Amino acid sequence: MDINVLILPGDGIGVEVTREAVRVLERITTKFGHKLSQNEGLLGGIAIKKTGSPFPPETEKLALQADATLMGAVGLPEFDNAPPEKRPEKGLLGIRKALKVYANLRPVRAYKALIDSSPLKNHLVEGTDMIIVRELTGGLYYGTPRGISGSGPDERGVNTMAYTRAEIERVARMAFQLARKRRKKLASVDKSNVLEVSQLWRKVVTEVAKDYSDVALEHILVDNCAMQLILNPKRFDIVLMENMFGDILSDEGSVLAGSIGMLPSASIGDPIRPGVWAGLYEPVHGSAPDIAGQNKANPLGAIGSVAAMLEYSFGLTKEAAVVNMAIEKVLDSGKVTADLKPKGKPATTEEVGKAVCELL
Repeated sequence: MDINVLILPGDGIGVEVTREAVRVLERITTKFGHKLSQNEGLLGGIAIKKTGSPFPPETEKLALQADATLMGAVGLPEFDNAPPEKRPEKGLLGIRKALKVYANLRPVRAYKALIDSSPLKNHLVEGTDMIIVRELTGGLYYGTPRGISGSGPDERGVNTMAYTRAEIERVARMAFQLARKRRKKLASVDKSNVLEVSQLWRKVVTEVAKDYSDVALEHILVDNCAMQLILNPKRFDIVLMENMFGDILSDEGSVLAGSIGMLPSASIGDPIRPGVWAGLYEPVHGSAPDIAGQNKANPLGAIGSVAAMLEYSFGLTKEAAVVNMAIEKVLDSGKVTADLKPKGKPATTEEVGKAVCELL
């Protein structure tokens, strides 16, 4: 297969973890006889410094030409007080919109080797294996009107949570399709006891469920879901939620995985063909400027994102499984970065990446 990928290392540790993810991508495609083509672009803080824009037109052009995009992380403290259009995160929102990706898939799995890394008791975490499906292009982050107006006591900030039936239906269908391939369980998260937008969400998801009678659907309020993710995470398989709820609860999932550095993600849109989606792939963690350039960052979330890309954008499920197996074996070996609390000397970012490649 011809595999055309855009690489966006981004800021901070994004550069380091992406380097190891690309190393793994090159090794797995060579091993299985695929032809890999790569371009590299600018996104986020580095793009602002070099072009004045967090999402330059050249990057958009390269992203639209690629079959899939692999991204590191964006964000630098020096831009914290910049206007919204000049912040690195604006580039992330821009590329999501350009690629028309509307569902963010965040797998949360408790590996045996990392059970002791979670602050929760082992019996609660062990066996956790879920995918959080977060709607990505609607809700508070995109709704209008928005902004800050007035002054003095009357100064006022406004954001609007809004969803259309079509936006809810398309992400719900994707979640049900994923559930069919797993344990056939779907939990839909909302706040329908208070929010009208959540009442529409629950109504539409219930209607979509009629087309997936083989999947068991439960509705759960977001505050209860936050509690259940800690008390009984094994009950969940596919967990569907709107944009802001997904942003918050998927980071809670990092506690279950042992480190936020372990979490990959896939942002996907409409299928190119059955079971294959165009997408944007990135680890969940941020740019972590405090450890950038020190060869300390955990690259396994980025490497897991390569596995997700192989599966969702190219339909290469065997190759994806091989990468995930290599990740698990590296964890079992104990050659891991400091965030995973190894018993011996922590491995470097590069050492972990090379260890995955050797196992491939």
